Amino acid sequence: MVEILREIGVIARALDSISNIEFKEFNLTRGQYLYLVRICESPGIIQEKLAEQIKVDRATATRAIKKLEINGFIVRKDDKDNKKIKKLYPTEKGTDIFPFIIKENVHSNYVALADFSEEEIEVLYRLLQRARKNIEVDWKYVKSGNKRIY
Repeated sequence: MVEILREIGVIARALDSISNIEFKEFNLTRGQYLYLVRICESPGIIQEKLAEQIKVDRATATRAIKKLEINGFIVRKDDKDNKKIKKLYPTEKGTDIFPFIIKENVHSNYVALADFSEEEIEVLYRLLQRARKNIEVDWKYVKSGNKRIY
């Protein structure tokens, strides 16, 4: 059996490690940049939606969001209609670093796909989307308290 998920994991960990090193000067660590990017892309997003997009549990999202807030990258604001809902917004500091994070992402994509044709890139993208959608079904199932049968 081809170890596709192992390869994907190696790529993800390598890129995460690179990003953690490169973003250290901005006091962004342990994947916090992922949260900041999503908040910059969707100002006003709520924590539950953000956690679902990144595929982390509530506690993990809460810790990362709290650190981003403490370090001045984001703010939480009450929803005008429902005070129980806290919306997440980037601060000026968060907005200022956003282009650098995107630039790093573009560079990483360029490096990873350097010897791929446009057609191969499109096929790879579509196949990875299909794999993600397949995994999302199990992710939701397990997050709901169920156990998979192997």
